[in-house]
Amino acid sequence: MKIIQIQNNHNTRPEFDRELIAGLPSSGPRYTSYPTADRFHGGFREKEYLEALHTLGADASDKPLSLYIHIPFCNTICYYCGCNKIITKDKGRADAYIEYLEKEMKLLAPHLGGRHPLSQLHFGGGTPTFLSDNQLERVFEMIRKYFQLIPNGEYSIEIDPRKVSRETVLKLGKLGFNRMSVGIQDFDPKVQAAVNRIQSYEETKEVIDAAREAGFKSVSVDLIYGLPYQTSESIKTTIDTVLSLDPDRLALYHYAHLPHVFKPQRRIDTAAVPGSEEKLDMLQYCVEFLTERGYVFIGMDHFAKPDDELSTALEKGLLQRNFQGYSTYADCDLVAIGVSSIGKIGDTYSQNERDIDAYYAAIDEGRLPVMRGYRLNRDDILRRNIIQDLMCRFALDYRFYEDISGTPFDRYFKDELADLEKLANLGLVSLNKQGLTVTPKGRFLIRNIAMVFDYHLRHKETKAKYSQTV
Repeated sequence: MKIIQIQNNHNTRPEFDRELIAGLPSSGPRYTSYPTADRFHGGFREKEYLEALHTLGADASDKPLSLYIHIPFCNTICYYCGCNKIITKDKGRADAYIEYLEKEMKLLAPHLGGRHPLSQLHFGGGTPTFLSDNQLERVFEMIRKYFQLIPNGEYSIEIDPRKVSRETVLKLGKLGFNRMSVGIQDFDPKVQAAVNRIQSYEETKEVIDAAREAGFKSVSVDLIYGLPYQTSESIKTTIDTVLSLDPDRLALYHYAHLPHVFKPQRRIDTAAVPGSEEKLDMLQYCVEFLTERGYVFIGMDHFAKPDDELSTALEKGLLQRNFQGYSTYADCDLVAIGVSSIGKIGDTYSQNERDIDAYYAAIDEGRLPVMRGYRLNRDDILRRNIIQDLMCRFALDYRFYEDISGTPFDRYFKDELADLEKLANLGLVSLNKQGLTVTPKGRFLIRNIAMVFDYHLRHKETKAKYSQTV
């Protein structure tokens, strides 16, 4: 994929237009992939996945890959969470799960064409640090058996500070992890009690300090706005407290209260969830405060220090986006291991069984546990590239896409350009005959702009429920 070089200025701040936000569609995809996962189907199974892997294996074994490993277990349930997880305190369940991870890797190995180097590794969940130190070491042994870790790889793990000691963080560093994402959500005691996530400042600081002691290159923290009992005043205290931890990156997610979809949310008092205006107050304050404190708005709900790799990649036009979010590495194939995990090989996506018993059963039968997937057609690939450029570079060069499609851009995307004219009139994009540039106001609403090029949304070929765009 061609990288479009655009100049980004660290002093360019996103513009927060409340009236405009209220007037645009309120929900849409996060575009960690295009087409989005709701387009995956059961007609894509192991056979189709193996065909994609054989294409990968035909390349040299020194081709860098990304590896995702899903750890589904959590000790306790956070009421706001909509992730695929298993609540248990039994570490023995993790021992059994690790055995199946190794069996899955063994099934994959003959189709990979050798021990590829890993440019990226990500442990997600659930709570990856549900695993004991010995269990984590066991997983790393199997990773090293089938893949090559490289000196400048981006190796990250999601951390729950309530369950991790300083010693474990130092152990993670020795294993090879060099980036971490720390869940916080909110430091207000009343909010924490309402969502069943009691987490002190002290234990959070201990984990972040240990990460720096261990030589982690980047520490990111996750916050959520719109949780029960949050107010525009209480979130100011939380943001001040979070910034005292000096994170390299910060993600500010919107809480979607959907108790009819996510059963744990039924334990949350709906009357305590702040309304739309209050949530916009919170978001506006956080965005303005973070930019005033020098953080660069990367896109959507992510911020980073000016000297962070994400900020540098954004400035140079080299930012990427995949299933783990924003990345500094060039787009590469993603091998996904574990229950419910999603991977990308060539022009295909695949997802493993979401039910752990079904996952185990497939592996016991000697099958790769692919539940569903999707093979992109030429139009999908064209639109995926466009959406990637919008999400990561905030610009389009029409001539590049004309070279791919063999058709003038204004003919191929006639209806889309008509919609872009409307967004231009709202001040979200700047248009010319050669391309477009997203304005500071539009950067904050980039998902709405990307949705213009989503064929499946335009043709109403999905019934999926998406998260709030802002």
